[in-house]
Amino acid sequence: MNANWLPQMPVIKDWLADASLKLSKAGIPSPDLDAEIILSNCMLKNRTYLHAYPEAKIDTETLSKVDEIIEQRLKRIPLAYLFGYKEFYGREFQITKDTLIPRPESETIIDILKQINTDKISNLIDIGTGSGCLGISAKLEEPDLDVTLSDVSPEALEIAKINADRLKATVDLIESDLLASINNKFDIIIANLPYVDKDWARSPETNYEPSLALFADNSGKQLIEKLVIQSINTLNNGGYLIIEADPEQHPSLIQFATEKSFKLFIQQDYIIAFRYLS
Repeated sequence: MNANWLPQMPVIKDWLADASLKLSKAGIPSPDLDAEIILSNCMLKNRTYLHAYPEAKIDTETLSKVDEIIEQRLKRIPLAYLFGYKEFYGREFQITKDTLIPRPESETIIDILKQINTDKISNLIDIGTGSGCLGISAKLEEPDLDVTLSDVSPEALEIAKINADRLKATVDLIESDLLASINNKFDIIIANLPYVDKDWARSPETNYEPSLALFADNSGKQLIEKLVIQSINTLNNGGYLIIEADPEQHPSLIQFATEKSFKLFIQQDYIIAFRYLS
């Protein structure tokens, strides 16, 4: 074959510039970062390598992969779904389209958990666990806690089990609609439940996430308020309920919970922590 007919192999810096421009025109909020993540993953290199060797050529097999992923990203499919993982609290969690993508703001739940004196705390349940990122992180950060992961979705629980096994976190798993199938008492309940109102403006990427894990009625507060009520019969006296919600929802949720024997413990960013005092 004539060498002139061979596919051209671009160098790293040129491919990144071209990919970033395409992503930017499509409205991707972080085009440079996304381009680097795509290329580094497909080259099996870290992002530092891309900057250290900008003139290195991209082989045809890798080029085919990255161009295909770019086309998917231009449709606003999240990178986490394209690569099947997302980092949370310094660990890598497998995810699928059956699970919500872990968000950095949810890490505050683990930060608050570590502020609680766990000397008299023995167990914790993660409601709506999804990928298991919260409950598994809780177990790995506080190994003496007995941790249960719960979700209404059996498909999500399968992914949570895979993550728990891979990260060597010893946890129990149970399928339950909030606390409906939970018979034990717990010292701590953590939950990142759906709290998005369908009328809110949101990024196109959320269209690919499971609606079951995103949306709730009553301005996004329905499931959280239901959990607060159910927690009364599940939390031990003096126990903690730590939830995530949009900051605009916080005032009404705090009022709702305090009317039901919960005392505000910490309010930080997206997270509210209550203590149940019957």
